[in-house]
Formats: sequence, structure tokens, C-alpha cells
Amino acid sequence: MKSKASIILLWSLVLAAVQMWPLGLKSFGYRAFAAEPDLTLEQILDRVEKHYTNKSFTAEFAQESTLKAMDITDFATGKIFVRYPGMMRWEYEKPDKQIIVTDGHKLWIYRPADNQVTTGSAPAFFGDGKGASFLSDIKLIRRKFKISLENSKDEFFYELKLQPLEKTLDVTDIRLSVTKSSFTVVRIITYNSYGDENRIDLLNHQFDVKLDDSLFSFEIPPGADVLQMEE
Repeated sequence: MKSKASIILLWSLVLAAVQMWPLGLKSFGYRAFAAEPDLTLEQILDRVEKHYTNKSFTAEFAQESTLKAMDITDFATGKIFVRYPGMMRWEYEKPDKQIIVTDGHKLWIYRPADNQVTTGSAPAFFGDGKGASFLSDIKLIRRKFKISLENSKDEFFYELKLQPLEKTLDVTDIRLSVTKSSFTVVRIITYNSYGDENRIDLLNHQFDVKLDDSLFSFEIPPGADVLQMEE
């Protein structure tokens, strides 16, 4: 019979593997989650909308941004807070602290190291799908994008391709990885017309959490340099 210590250690390893897997590490424990048989695109979208609509959630994120022309890749990590409809807060922790806040109407971008705040219109900044804005109102996906179901290299995910109905330079298409077990979006890859790529991996989601109004507003610090974003 296994000792209590060995059982606890084994369970800890399983939990660690499950938590890390959305970033690309396979988890032998993940197979325990039952997924429905493969669904049609419309069925997948229905379930994703049901999962996100009228919900609040938090998650940790890891972001990788590549500027193709300059051959530069930046990495960042932090936490995201989302409340339906339209409210988001991105707290970047590494490599530099930065906060992006929107109440669905106004936008604030705060860089503490520079004591600088950039303000603008949230619809103008997020309107074409940048910043994973559809996470705060998932029904925007059907209204704003042509959607196709792509072949997935991984049996645990549905892969969706989103192409903006209104053509822009900033976004040519977006790829979403959606778990078959819970219909949670765990990866978002955004491409633009210059070949740049922005990948965001989301993990450790917590749904139906109470998020205070104060998270989605911003009070400009005294003496901060305030810039107005061009629209």
C-alpha cells in the first residue's frame, strides 16, 4: 500500500501538470475531463457564448509579441480581470508593470515607471479585436468576424479562425484555442498585415467571481503626465 506522503506527492504532480498544460505541456490528468463528441461550428459558438455571457472571470496570462520586420520578440506576464459587458483590466507584472483599464467606454493605460497615463476611447482602441476585447462580450465574435473551424493539432482543443468583416491593417485574423471540455478560450493569437504576431495564453481561470466596480475605473495619480490617444 502506498504511503500517505507518496499519494500526496503524486496528486500534487497531477495538479501541477493540469495547471501548466495550457501553455503547451501535456497533462496525463487532463484526459479525465470528459469532452462531448466533435461539434459543429455553430454548436461550439453557442457553448462558448453560454460559458462567457453575463460572467465575470479572472485569469493569469503569458504574452509573446513578435515584430516581424525588426525581428524582435517581447514577453510579458500578468493577470486579467473581465466583467461582462465590456469591462477589462490587464495588470502586467513582468518585465515592466503596466495597467490597461476600460469600463467599456473610456480607456486608461498607466505606466508607473514613467508616471504616465494615456487615455482614449475604448471602442476606438479595441474595436477591431485588438487586446482580446471580445472576452468581455463574447457575442461580438459572431457580429464582427467571419469564423471558420480549423483542423486542430491537439485533440483537446477546437481551433477557430476569426477574420474581421471590416478590413484593417491592425488585425488580419485571430486564432482561438477553445477547450473541448469547458469551452474556455485558453489561447489567442492575433496577426496583422505586417506579419506581426501577438500570442496570449490564459490559464488558471476563475469564473463567476465578484469583481468590484473600482477595478474598471482609474484615478490619475497626482503629477502624472497625461497623453490623449489619437482616434
